Amino acid sequence: MAWSANQYSLFEDERTRAVRDLLAAVPQRAVHHATDLGCGPGNSTEVLLHHCPDAQVVALDNDQDMINKALERQRLRVLRVRCEKADIATWTASKPQDLILANASLQWLPDHGSLYPHLVHQLCEGGSLAVQTPDNLDEPAHRRLREIASQGPWADKFADHVLPPRHSAAYYYDLLSPLCARVDVWRTTYHHPLAGGAEAVVEWFKGSALRPYLAKLDAQEQADFLQLYLQAMQRDYPPATDGKVLLPFPRLFVVATR
Repeated sequence: MAWSANQYSLFEDERTRAVRDLLAAVPQRAVHHATDLGCGPGNSTEVLLHHCPDAQVVALDNDQDMINKALERQRLRVLRVRCEKADIATWTASKPQDLILANASLQWLPDHGSLYPHLVHQLCEGGSLAVQTPDNLDEPAHRRLREIASQGPWADKFADHVLPPRHSAAYYYDLLSPLCARVDVWRTTYHHPLAGGAEAVVEWFKGSALRPYLAKLDAQEQADFLQLYLQAMQRDYPPATDGKVLLPFPRLFVVATR
């Protein structure tokens, strides 16, 4: 299931806001070695570079299209950034890390009960794991996806569809507090004004949540699925007075400092 870096980047400013807020909450200290897990098209890595200007940074993603897009960025064409294709689920740092960033990437992986402690163990003493994950499975944009998938003529194709893991703030606090000196957890709902009406909502999720659904459909089914989804988004996300659509987007943040 390949990503499209161009599709994901259509709403780069909105998607990047959360990583700025995340890194602003990381305790200040000298950062010499940092890793961006799931760097995508490089927007999060640029913010990481600004946050720790003296660090050697490794940017990882398991999708070559994303890596190629990241490499196109002028700020990433510097000696202290190395872009690599790798799987976060099996990644181990070559040396203890001062900062590990995972912005909107870990939600795609299972078994957070093992994954998060493993990442904390890659930190040096005083280092931080900074994670942001979408927490919007109960939002209309996701509920309608599940309804359309289960009720349409393609329902059999989604019989084994498994939702990505989502856990509460308390889950991550209880998981990480025995391993860390400090764990900071919070939830923020962003309200993104999108020009283009409900069509913009569809375009947003074509870069993320729609991907695993469309990947199971043929070309005609994809077109039919997207038409039904657009109609649902038109009902659930009416335009504001200026014609834009206000898209609520809850996100969960964790900063765990060892």
